[in-house]
Amino acid sequence: MKQLAAPASLKKPPHPSEPTPMSASLVAPLPERSAAIAQARRELIHGEAPRSRSAVRIEPWILRSWERCLAAGRQPQQRIAFEPVARSAEREAAERNRALVSAARPVIERLSRAIADTRYFAVLTDAEGIVVDVGPLPDGTEVDSRYARNIARVGVDLSERAVGTSAISTALAEQESVWLHRGEHFFEDTSIYSCAGAPLFGPRGDCIGMLDLTGVQAVERPELRHLATLSARSIENMLVLNQPCELRLHLSWPGCPRGEATDGLLCIDADGTVAGANAAARQMLHEPLARSSHALHCNDLFAMPLDMLFDAARRGDAVLEVPLWSGLRVQVRPQRGGKGSAVAVPETRPRLRDVEAALIRKAVADARGNVAEAARTLGISRATVYRKLWRGRASGSAD
Repeated sequence: MKQLAAPASLKKPPHPSEPTPMSASLVAPLPERSAAIAQARRELIHGEAPRSRSAVRIEPWILRSWERCLAAGRQPQQRIAFEPVARSAEREAAERNRALVSAARPVIERLSRAIADTRYFAVLTDAEGIVVDVGPLPDGTEVDSRYARNIARVGVDLSERAVGTSAISTALAEQESVWLHRGEHFFEDTSIYSCAGAPLFGPRGDCIGMLDLTGVQAVERPELRHLATLSARSIENMLVLNQPCELRLHLSWPGCPRGEATDGLLCIDADGTVAGANAAARQMLHEPLARSSHALHCNDLFAMPLDMLFDAARRGDAVLEVPLWSGLRVQVRPQRGGKGSAVAVPETRPRLRDVEAALIRKAVADARGNVAEAARTLGISRATVYRKLWRGRASGSAD
């Protein structure tokens, strides 16, 4: 594949393997890293024959993005205009992502203090790769500032279709955190950027955007991938905490230290339906939360009557130890819902089978999940306990 030369007047940024105008000791990648990236581009993008059997190592998700760009007819030397979307589309994106921006701003403010001396800055996009908010830009040369402003503008399209391989496009495509440095970007125009990215998942578990940390001709900082991931989890937690609900449950494993990065969060409606969850809760309650295609009920998750959780929130109980249907146990800290909602159990007459199932679940909970002990307490067989529990669970899911 022959590379076409761009006109000199366009002043494209230097290739990652070429020296930059700034001090090489400050901004150039490690020589072996720079050489490896340049060789990967020659072999995998430009079709050059491999120099040796020691194949150039490139992250599989970067290679997949390069292949998508090539399949779309793109060439690395094509110029990028960093065009904003139409004004109407920008307004629609702003309105659609109002909750995301509100949840992200305090996190980006803290994040900007952490990276203030690194010449990196934060960019927030929606699920389509459209910029919806940016953090403070670092001081730099006029050239650096111009390249930073190219991408740090609300409404700019930074999707793969617009700017090729980047932390933004790959984080959205792969739905996992990534790190890209210089020439790992597809287009030469973006080879001056280094960036970490982490996808953002909403309370319903769908990808709603991503958080990007970008530097212009900056020292490589792959550890920013970890920082971006933690900051993304903070934004997701804020979205769940802002979700209107009747009951909010904080989940943790018994004996494990609690913290923002490890605690699960569940939002529960008045009828016991799960209205939202964070990533930690989806991992802790993997089977039902990750695979369900319908609204989940507390009865699908916990082997404990719903009213016990509401009662604990009313009393202000600090922590309950709650059995799961898998036989595991979690610590639950129930709290009244936010956004001015009042905790209330619906005023409906309970059905006999629901009362019976609730009593059996309570007996199992009192026995700390020991079904045999619960059966002895109730004076029924273990088989009857299992049958009535699972029948009540299936009935609750169907209803």
